[in-house]
Amino acid sequence: MTIDLAARTQALEDALDAAGDRLPSAQVDDARAVVAHARERGGLSAEHTVAALAGATGSGKSSVFNALAGQQLATAGVQRPTTSHALAAVWGEGAEPLLDWLEVGRRHEMTDARRGLVLLDLPDHDSIVVEHRIRAERLVERADLLVWVVDPQKYADAALHERYLRPLAGHGDVTVVVLNQVDRLSAQEAATCLADLERLVAEDGLVGARVVAASARTGQGLDALRAMLDQAAAKREASTRRWAADLRTTATAVSAELGAAPRREPARPTARLVTGLERAAGVPTVVSAVRGSFRRDAHAATGWPVTRWLGRFRPDPLRRIGLRTPAARPELARTSLPTATPTVLAAARTAVRDYAAEATAALPDAWALDARRRASASTEGLADALDQAVAGTQLDAAKRPAWWRAVGVLQWVVLGVLVVGLLWLAVLAVLDYFRLPPPPVAEWHDFPVPTLMVVGGVVVGLLVALLSRLAAAVGARRRAGRAARRLRRSVEAVARDLVVAPVDAVVADLARARECARRAAS
Repeated sequence: MTIDLAARTQALEDALDAAGDRLPSAQVDDARAVVAHARERGGLSAEHTVAALAGATGSGKSSVFNALAGQQLATAGVQRPTTSHALAAVWGEGAEPLLDWLEVGRRHEMTDARRGLVLLDLPDHDSIVVEHRIRAERLVERADLLVWVVDPQKYADAALHERYLRPLAGHGDVTVVVLNQVDRLSAQEAATCLADLERLVAEDGLVGARVVAASARTGQGLDALRAMLDQAAAKREASTRRWAADLRTTATAVSAELGAAPRREPARPTARLVTGLERAAGVPTVVSAVRGSFRRDAHAATGWPVTRWLGRFRPDPLRRIGLRTPAARPELARTSLPTATPTVLAAARTAVRDYAAEATAALPDAWALDARRRASASTEGLADALDQAVAGTQLDAAKRPAWWRAVGVLQWVVLGVLVVGLLWLAVLAVLDYFRLPPPPVAEWHDFPVPTLMVVGGVVVGLLVALLSRLAAAVGARRRAGRAARRLRRSVEAVARDLVVAPVDAVVADLARARECARRAAS
């Protein structure tokens, strides 16, 4: 996949924004500096290519600079640092803003036919003066094309390779290494040094870097070096290649810090988490209250009318915890459930921590710690959120099954039959008391009908009440089951909002950071 410089810069910045403070601060600072420099360089002259000559004291860097410029612009020396500030040779107009950005004040406008090149002579990178080294390193970070001038004595210096060349791995397209002072060597010695230098440069990761043998004193190799610089200036690609390499290298390091992206499943609460939160929310108590309230209401509606009034003295379990009637504004509703015990609350917090640990097991340490911290912080408002969720759950406490009405009517009919039978018997008893002739009494299978009405009313009423009680127990279990499922969904919603969402936000940030870093490094 190809990606232009602006898109690569934006992708890296997006990765850093998504990562936030979960990357090492030093890495973030370096990466943001690369982003800033890439944007700043992109807004400056595209007509000029900045080629920086860098090297150690005594490498002949300033001599090479003078030879390439064709004039004695820089003071050359080998005993001490002679370049305290960078010096620029400029071919072509319009480079002033670019040089201001580079903070190069010593400038020479060149008058020959070459165009579009800014050649810098940097302070020695091994200078004993700290300020000189800092200036050199800052310009190395901003130049489009880097020309490292080394000498046969110090070309293998560990400090050069470890501190400067190795960090430029991947920048081979914009790096030239000049083995200067080859006039001091025999042909065999020069070939040997050049081959060894090429090996070291390849080991530094500068694949594609050009290695040139040269002599500022005799001019050997300078024509080839000059041609490279002219070609780079003509193509005007060095700047883009340099900053693309910087962004790619930085993004690759960020990607390595973010780790490989595992397959990401949709986040949802685990059964253990929801069960722990249900206990903390008092869901078992509510479900038991729904069951008890249903049976109480069923007895009041279908029990034997002679004894059902006694049930009114039993408290309604749902009313006792404030859930008898649905709240007009669920978002403000609260229950009267007893406060969860410390043991139950500790179990809920443990369930939250266990969920966070399981959900972040594959994340880098900084991301996992952040996700777990957010999940733990969510437990502070968990109790109130769970109570509100329970209070706002529709429990259907006022819903009355149709069979209750039918059985209630039947019970009153049976009671009416009983009362009629009693009155009938009472009339017969009064007539018998006053020795009055009794009226004929209807019989059914040799049993007086009034007696059958009384006995049947009692038996049928009690039997219907017993069957209704059994049916109410079944209905209570069903309604409690529905309430349990609805309450579980309410608790799951709280778990998603307060526990899963914070963890998932971190995982989503990591996925976004990984994708953006991958694009920037592509």
